[in-house]
Amino acid sequence: MQCNSRMRAFRVFRPEPLHRYRRVLEVSLPLVVSMATTMILEVTDRIFLAHYSLDAIAAATPGGLTAFLFIAFFMGVGGYVNVFVAQYTGAGSGGRVGSALWQGIYFCLGAGVLLSLLSLAAEPLFDVVGHSMPVRRLEVVYYRILCIGGGLNVLEATFSCFFSGRGLTRPVMGVHLAGMLLNIPLNYALINGAWIFPEMGIAGAGIGTVVSWGAMVFLFVGLIFTRSNDRRFGVIGRRQFEPELFRRLLRFGVPGSLQFTMDIFAFAFFVLMVGRIGPVELAVTNIVLTINSLAFMPIMGFSIGTSTLVGQALGRGDPSAARAETRATLHVMYVYIVLTALFYLIWPGWTLSLFSGGNIPARDLARMAEMGVVLLRFVAFYIFFDAQYMVYTGALRGAGDTRFIMWTIGALSLSAMILPVYVGIAWLGMGVYYAWGCATFFIVSLFTAAILRFRRGRWEAMRVISVHEAADHRNHRGGEPG
Repeated sequence: MQCNSRMRAFRVFRPEPLHRYRRVLEVSLPLVVSMATTMILEVTDRIFLAHYSLDAIAAATPGGLTAFLFIAFFMGVGGYVNVFVAQYTGAGSGGRVGSALWQGIYFCLGAGVLLSLLSLAAEPLFDVVGHSMPVRRLEVVYYRILCIGGGLNVLEATFSCFFSGRGLTRPVMGVHLAGMLLNIPLNYALINGAWIFPEMGIAGAGIGTVVSWGAMVFLFVGLIFTRSNDRRFGVIGRRQFEPELFRRLLRFGVPGSLQFTMDIFAFAFFVLMVGRIGPVELAVTNIVLTINSLAFMPIMGFSIGTSTLVGQALGRGDPSAARAETRATLHVMYVYIVLTALFYLIWPGWTLSLFSGGNIPARDLARMAEMGVVLLRFVAFYIFFDAQYMVYTGALRGAGDTRFIMWTIGALSLSAMILPVYVGIAWLGMGVYYAWGCATFFIVSLFTAAILRFRRGRWEAMRVISVHEAADHRNHRGGEPG
């Protein structure tokens, strides 16, 4: 028994056949590029704001992260359409893809209304946080704009599932690249008042982002709702509301989304508490977290790709393939992790210098540079665990194993991040390095929970589509798989 346990522990390092790696790269690389565009937008946005003013960069991450906390919940539920599309595709049930997509669209309509209502909570929300008044005013503005336009972000993510769930991820990449090419110059112009646009500061950053979301929705509508896609997948003809399918989307999507949302909430709370230490500590934390997105957003692409591959494998009744493709994804991720960590360790000063300048005093810049180098070392360490956590949870989400993850991540968010950070900063007066130590411990805890759940193997027998649907379509092949 002990020998078998050790062999299973090291099996993840066993090489897979080349076709596994080709499939992983075929599905995941376009998603990595798509997620990288989101990262590039965030980084350039923060660079523009860092050069604009210290208050603007200090407010950007708390305001944006708090808005994204709410947007991410709805996006996670709508984005769970990806798993339904993947499992229907694996089962040969192409005609059900349109039905799953429309249940996601109906969810998005309600999400847009609720996000607009949440924008009204801006002032009391940031009053509780207790940042300085200049920063607080900018946080409120940025948060409100992103929440009001957040429904477009949710809808864009849901539309992308029509392609990503079938393993056709290049259209998703193309749409996101187009959104990036629009967003970067637009945000620059609206922040700084370039060309024909007025100077709007952080409000301009929010407006430019919402406009790019709307443009991506428009492009997806043109790509999805065609006669050809309607014949194959029922994207127009199967638009009726299906209560049972909608309930299944909520049953699996809400726990899966809450897992991601609680993870974000823990980091949002972390950022807000760092703001109590001081504005320089808040600004450098915001900058390092923005740099961290250089690694995290591509990892998200691999996580979504893993959900697709696992969902398709389980849809066709092949859990061994699901496990093998998860291992192949991990092998690709190890190469990426090493290169990224080395970059942070070898060139921290150059990376941080991208955010220097503008109206930030020289003394504050020196302190930020010194702290930033240390914080990037934290990132270089925990990225190894963060990447594996995202791949393992991507596999579990692809199977529909979302409830366990939700409760586990909820417990860890409270015990390993929120309470230690609050007690350490609010009661004991600890500094920024203590806070980042808590964040690192939190990520290692998430990884531990995810790998243990994956290795137990219960997810291999799970499905999000109905057993009767899968059996019927395996016998009759009512649609095309790709």
